[in-house]
Amino acid sequence: MTKIDIFSGFLGAGKTTLIKKLIKEAYQGEKLVLIENEFGEIGVDGGFLQEAGVQINELNSGCICCSLVGDFSKALVQVYNDYNPDRILIEPSGVGKLSDVIKAVQSANLKNCEINSTTAVVDATKCKTYMKNFGEFFNDQIKTAACIVFSHADVASQEKLDTALKLVRQQNPSATVVTTAWNSLSGKDILAAMEKTDTLSAQLKELEHEHHHEHHHDGECCCGHDHEHEHHHEHHHDGECCCGHDHEHEHHHEHHHHHADEVFSSWGVETGKKFTKEQITNCLKQLSNAVQFGTVLRAKGIVAAENGSFIHFDYVPGEIDVRDGAAAYTGRLCVIGSKIDEEELKELFGV
Repeated sequence: MTKIDIFSGFLGAGKTTLIKKLIKEAYQGEKLVLIENEFGEIGVDGGFLQEAGVQINELNSGCICCSLVGDFSKALVQVYNDYNPDRILIEPSGVGKLSDVIKAVQSANLKNCEINSTTAVVDATKCKTYMKNFGEFFNDQIKTAACIVFSHADVASQEKLDTALKLVRQQNPSATVVTTAWNSLSGKDILAAMEKTDTLSAQLKELEHEHHHEHHHDGECCCGHDHEHEHHHEHHHDGECCCGHDHEHEHHHEHHHHHADEVFSSWGVETGKKFTKEQITNCLKQLSNAVQFGTVLRAKGIVAAENGSFIHFDYVPGEIDVRDGAAAYTGRLCVIGSKIDEEELKELFGV
């Protein structure tokens, strides 16, 4: 199966730089074809990419989203038939609409080909301006992409990065977002984000799974009730504990239990905010001591540090672990507990 990766991004966002990084660090050993469609004359980056062993099929006579839609589909079929690549990279013009590019790829009806990823590269320093002035093209790229990669995150102020993340999230609440500067990440990290193999929702699921399996034994449920002895607690029905175990059959007693989502709630947020270890430690201490957050049973995360490195943390009541660790493509905080207050948590971490 040939994978097709589409890279959209407004003029000068850094699409080619990102593609170079992925070719060098993530696509090694694969047979690649890059289809470039520059608006205007000759594609300037052909030279580099040919040196990297990538076959170029440049379509320079116009814009992929208008006059070339038909030709583009034809060119795609030809590229596929001529080279039978493992992966086709498509870099449309910066003023192309991503939704049009996807339609053009689909209309080629290529067998044994799938659109593997759709990425929008967004300049964190110019997001607000472009959204205001070129919204039709810019917002289409953001709304349509499954992954949004911020460029220039290393030079953007925290305020600009936060604003850009907020604006992007308003247009597309479900895309994976990469807020970390590229030089802190490997191409493989970015590819994992593009292919959605490492997402916030996956982290939350993992956390819930971890919590449910770590803390239940000896007939004790995650809510701290001992079901072997406590038969008539008003919070349980259907014989199912919050951890998904059926205590009715496990312990040969009849109980009334709640479903997990009635007892537990989880909160997760992606953020480009930078923290110090002291700040994170202080936040986690407050989770133990203050009632306004609800009953927090587990928290974990990876966040950017002031000095350009990354802080990893884990929390269970009474146990705090804050350490240096590998970079992540965006900072994330995950919390699971009972009756947790999302607004209070947002305020605590300042996200």
